[in-house]
Amino acid sequence: MERATYDRMAEIDQDHWWFVARRRIIAKLIESHIAPPPGARILEMGCGTGSNLALLGRYGAVDAVEPDDQARALAAARSGLPVRGGMLPDGVALDDGAYDLIAMLDVLEHIPGDHEALAALRPKLRPGGRMLVTVPAMPWLWSAHDVAHHHQRRYTAKSLRRTFETTGFRVRHLVYFNSLLFPLVVAARGVGKLTGHKGGDDAMPPRAVNAVLQRIFAAERYFVARGSLPFGVSLGIVAEPG
Repeated sequence: MERATYDRMAEIDQDHWWFVARRRIIAKLIESHIAPPPGARILEMGCGTGSNLALLGRYGAVDAVEPDDQARALAAARSGLPVRGGMLPDGVALDDGAYDLIAMLDVLEHIPGDHEALAALRPKLRPGGRMLVTVPAMPWLWSAHDVAHHHQRRYTAKSLRRTFETTGFRVRHLVYFNSLLFPLVVAARGVGKLTGHKGGDDAMPPRAVNAVLQRIFAAERYFVARGSLPFGVSLGIVAEPG
């Protein structure tokens, strides 16, 4: 991502409605479909500025990898963890059979070789270990936001499932989310295209608006663990080696 994008994320990721609600949804998926054992080892691949490390630390001992130097330094300072550098598929030295959970939270879409990245991570899971991945959904929603964030692609449920299954994973749960606000996001992206808007659409809204959006998005945690609407701005998947 652009340097300015990382800087903006660091400014808003503790309070912005999208980050806060997504963490609540991620927590529900972990508790419902992974349930790491006591003493679990967890890896966040592509931890960015570290906004998810405290959440993941509730479920075990966390290792983290982040390729961007400044984001890595901030994540380490925030978390107190030694965040490693390196890039997938072959630029990160990790032990085989080490992790009960590997999380990639809006990371896979940045990697040119998504199949190669997943294949490199699969042997790092312990027996019974699982991956949790979130990605942007609906390729037709592609916009200046994706360009600013250096996305390589957006996924459909079918394409995400196929990506995992062809790299040796068995899918345990696959769900669209950020569905309740889907019409609002579609409208915002459409207006952006009509007006020629450049850059991301992650500006911090006014406090009252931020609070309402957060409550609406976070409410999805009550059903994402059980089932899925047929659409959403994002996808989440839980998978294990097949």
